[in-house]
Amino acid sequence: MPDLGAYSAVVLGAYGISLLLLAGIVLLSLWQSRRIKARLSEAEARRRND
Repeated sequence: MPDLGAYSAVVLGAYGISLLLLAGIVLLSLWQSRRIKARLSEAEARRRND
């Protein structure tokens, strides 16, 4: 790891926050995808029953 000197806490904090935000975006995308797939399955089931 390179020597970051006096800015090490700021740089590592920024990396940490960035990784947390990216993980949040991925989790939110997966959650929305599952929710939309379930709604689509319900709509397709209703269409088949009509």
